[in-house]
Amino acid sequence: MKINGVPYRSVWVDPTDHRTVCIFDQTRLPFALEILHLSSSEQVAHAIITMQVRGAPLIGAVAAYGLALALSVDASDEAMEREASMLAATRPTAINLRWAIERMLQKLRPINSQDRVAAAYAEAGLICDEDVAQNEAIGRHGLELIRNIKNRKKAGERINILTHCNAGWIATVDWGTALAPIYMAHDEGLDVHVWVDETRPRNQGAALTAWELGSHGVPHTVIVDNAGGHLMQHGQVDIVIVGTDRVTADGDVANKIGTYLKALAARDNDVPFWVALPSTTIDWRVQNGLTEIPIEERSPLEVTTVTGLNKEGRVEAVRITPEHSPAANPAFDVTPARLVTGLITERGCCDASGAGLQSLFPYTASQ
Repeated sequence: MKINGVPYRSVWVDPTDHRTVCIFDQTRLPFALEILHLSSSEQVAHAIITMQVRGAPLIGAVAAYGLALALSVDASDEAMEREASMLAATRPTAINLRWAIERMLQKLRPINSQDRVAAAYAEAGLICDEDVAQNEAIGRHGLELIRNIKNRKKAGERINILTHCNAGWIATVDWGTALAPIYMAHDEGLDVHVWVDETRPRNQGAALTAWELGSHGVPHTVIVDNAGGHLMQHGQVDIVIVGTDRVTADGDVANKIGTYLKALAARDNDVPFWVALPSTTIDWRVQNGLTEIPIEERSPLEVTTVTGLNKEGRVEAVRITPEHSPAANPAFDVTPARLVTGLITERGCCDASGAGLQSLFPYTASQ
């Protein structure tokens, strides 16, 4: 994707030293576009924990590079296992993180320590390239859903899509998951408009999705999280497309808090509810999302404060709750498969069920 006409990925290796890992500081968007240069695994872990880098596929890719950085300091077996465990523990809900670290270890364990650094950078690069290809394929399959809506509409009627949180190119290495079909539909000339949930408490929709869509020229409107049901009741949403941080082998979906409520509203109003994901987001070891997926509890400060631009144009955090009122901050919820119309993957669309997933990924599901 492009920023001011310049193509970027969301993570890359500095071409000057071929070692440093570069990412955008997503905590500064949309008010400032700043590039972070990560030179150690500790800096990578900090970036993941503080959400300077976020989005399940992107976290996995950056963590893979984090292990490569660690090996450039100490490539021994002991150091590799220790650093891998440290990186894997930075975020508990997104499965791509664990998947990427396990893939790196599987590749690197048989390799001599003196050859591990080059092999680690190469494998992390492959993870990134594969993510881009998967997301582009997700976009093509999701585009068919949007085309079908267009074919059912009268001439001149706009296609209204609702999304939650940020599942665009800034949450992946490129293209995005839920937003990839939208970008392709817009580029094809379809008249699409996106309802962008603000996504409290961190406002990834208002800050990141709106920034992405605006940069690409996609018509969109930011709404408060609780407006989606109202819009559906009045026929102003044709389809809901969201991303996900983990999908179980039976099709349950863990995503940013508030996704479950959108699914309930969509079911009540007969609005299709689709989830876009690469296969790396499927956790084949888990069946019941409600009981088996760990839900990250983040700082209550994200709830009690809001960050934005003040009148002087400076980024500032302000408190919005009484000083002594406690706050809870579960970062994700689980939408049962029964509420999901279907899943959009790089291999095509399927029902949100074990049978549906196995129809697309029979070999993986059997392992």
